[in-house]
Amino acid sequence: MPARLRWMRLRPQEAALIAITAMWGSTFLLVHWAMQHSGPWFFVGLRFFVAGLISILIFRRSLRGMSWADIGAGVSIGVMIHLGYGLQTLGLQTIDSSTSAFITAMYVPLVPFAQWIFLRKRPPAMAFAGAGLAFVGLLLIAGPDAFALTLGGGEIVTMISTLPIVGEIILISVFAGRIDLGRITVVQLLTAGLLGFLTMPVVGEGVPPFSWVWVGCGVGLGLTSCLIQLTMNWAQKTVSPTRATIIYAGEPVWAGIIGRIAGERLPATALAGGALVVLGILASELRAVGRRRKTDR
Repeated sequence: MPARLRWMRLRPQEAALIAITAMWGSTFLLVHWAMQHSGPWFFVGLRFFVAGLISILIFRRSLRGMSWADIGAGVSIGVMIHLGYGLQTLGLQTIDSSTSAFITAMYVPLVPFAQWIFLRKRPPAMAFAGAGLAFVGLLLIAGPDAFALTLGGGEIVTMISTLPIVGEIILISVFAGRIDLGRITVVQLLTAGLLGFLTMPVVGEGVPPFSWVWVGCGVGLGLTSCLIQLTMNWAQKTVSPTRATIIYAGEPVWAGIIGRIAGERLPATALAGGALVVLGILASELRAVGRRRKTDR
């Protein structure tokens, strides 16, 4: 393959992250339906507890060698998942999706700096450029209504949710190459699920009346969450936090594509935003071009 095209090839880990990002984008409708019949913390608990049970079935053989290191790593990531998903879901009860998308997008430019501060690894300039392009693209996808931001309760908790999202991505990169993949996946999912249930009495949320909607959505998203977290743990052994975050920024792009297939009409600004997110992913890959060409010489 010519050198100028070689950089466009995605490694299996990067292709896997793109696949789960598309999966993320397809879950918005299920979460929206579930919130009509369930409180946010119960649903987060159900979703990740189901995901944890599924992961136990998959990795039951490797659980025999569970160590305190596995437990500590899994619990720390599980706490971040619980806070990130829980606060974001809580915020969506009182703010619209465009505002939520605008606020949540703040995690994209934060990750390169978090990687620099906590991992002592300075991302290359093109990684910052890619994150910036992806962030601008997310703002365009969010739409003009997102800029009319008033800091109510929903906006504040959604803003806070970006911090544990950053924490999850960084922690996965820290532990991914050191801890058993199956064990850490089981522990983090069960931790997020149990914490979701334990948060309910603290905030005064009760068990919702039975509904096949939250049952079906919870089981379906539990299976999806298991696959997503497993893939993140595996792929981020070799994909940097900044690079992974730029790929994750494609989530609203996939959501928009799925929405268009379902009959929704996207504004031109949203389409332009999607193009910028993709451009951000490609820009971040330019770093690899120089390295590979130097290696080839």
